[in-house]
Order: sequence, then C-alpha cells, then structure tokens
Amino acid sequence: MKLISWNVNGLRAILGKNFMEDFARLDADVFCLQETKLQAGQHDLDLPGYHQYWNYAEKKGYSGTAIFTKVEPISVRYGIGVEEFDHEGRVITLEFADFYLVTVYTPNSQRELTRLDWRMAWEDAFLGYIRTLEESKPVVYCGDLNCAHKPIDLKNPKSNTRSAGFTQEERDKLTAVLDAGYIDTFRHFHPDAVDAYTWWSYMFKAREKNVGWRIDYFIASEKLRERLVSACIHADVMGSDHCPVELVID
Repeated sequence: MKLISWNVNGLRAILGKNFMEDFARLDADVFCLQETKLQAGQHDLDLPGYHQYWNYAEKKGYSGTAIFTKVEPISVRYGIGVEEFDHEGRVITLEFADFYLVTVYTPNSQRELTRLDWRMAWEDAFLGYIRTLEESKPVVYCGDLNCAHKPIDLKNPKSNTRSAGFTQEERDKLTAVLDAGYIDTFRHFHPDAVDAYTWWSYMFKAREKNVGWRIDYFIASEKLRERLVSACIHADVMGSDHCPVELVID
C-alpha cells in the first residue's frame, strides 16, 4: 500500500498549480492532506476511485485535513476526542483491517513561542490518543508535525534552537513518541541522509538553495517494522511550501 502525506498550504490555491497532475503521477492508494484551509461546501473534487474524508476548522481559511483513499475504511474518526483540541480540524483517523491510519496537522508554536504551552498539552493528548488506538491495532500516523527532530533535519540548527519547530521542548516530545514504540520511517530507511527536507520558507529563495526543514513524517508502530517497504521525500513536487512524503507498507 502506497501512502502519501502532503501539507498543501491551501487546497484551492494548489489546485491551480498542477495538483491534479501531481496527484495522478504519485498514484497513491491513500492521500493524506494537511492545511487544506477549506470549509464544507468550498470544494468539489472529482477523484474517481477514491473515498473522501474531510475535517474542517471552525475558523474559516485555517488548518483542516483530508484523506482520499482507494480502500474503504472500516470506520472513520474526526479529532482526538478532547474538546480543547478538536475545533481546528487537525486529525482524521481511518481504521483498516490490520492498522489505523491517522493524518495530523500538529499546531505550530508560533513566533515568540506564544503557543508553545498549548502545543505541549496537545502533544501529550495526541500521544495518549495514539496509545489508545494501539491497544487494538498498530498505528501509522502522518502529516506536518511542525518539528525538526534532530540537527540533521534542518539546514541551520544552531541559529534555530529557540525557533518554533526546533525547540528542545518540541524535539523532546517527538523523542518521547519514538521511545514509546514508534518508528520515524524516513530515518529507518535513510538514517544518515542530509539535505533531505520537506518544508522551505517562501523567503530568500530558500527552496532554490535547499535551505529547509524536515517536518513532515510518517510514524509507524514498532509492530509494523517488518512490513515497512520504503520511505521517501518528493522534493521535486512543487505547488506548496511543503512537498509530499511517501511510505510504502506491505
């Protein structure tokens, strides 16, 4: 099964930038999108062969997630069941026969780290949610996690130690997930890959210079280790300030 995750930074905008062509070329069994920035009724995507699931933020033009899947899920859940965190359309969970697939758009801690405390509470709640799912089936979750885990995961680690997405607090939360029995699938296959990024600022020709961050992931339960086939980054796919990431699972 080929899985793709992509923060599209506004689906309506990216539809005018070869999105449908890229969608067809990537030809995934399951497509997970973050930051769709849509409300119900603002889209009419014709995707033959795919079941569509959408979670919208209450705030217009903000956040939002979607999953398009060729395989019809057994069940679908929206949010993580915590009132405080379920107003921004950040999570969709699909239950398949032998694992759960979750797409997530993790909150950004924002400039001056004004939302860091809220982000820390979110991290604990989300890990609790994943662990609850794990009690019945293994989990794969994917999306924009808004965190570069290690210095290898961004171009300029020394100058970003107190920048949103690379604070020690955020990195420690991702470490806690991996220590709880989960695998960063890209690093599983490419432990030493450098200059492998998934997000670039729109400023200073960052993408042209490949001055980026790896903040988009597929994280998989340890129980699925033997079923992981490959993981890669599609840095050549344009249209957003993020690029798609891929996991193939047997």
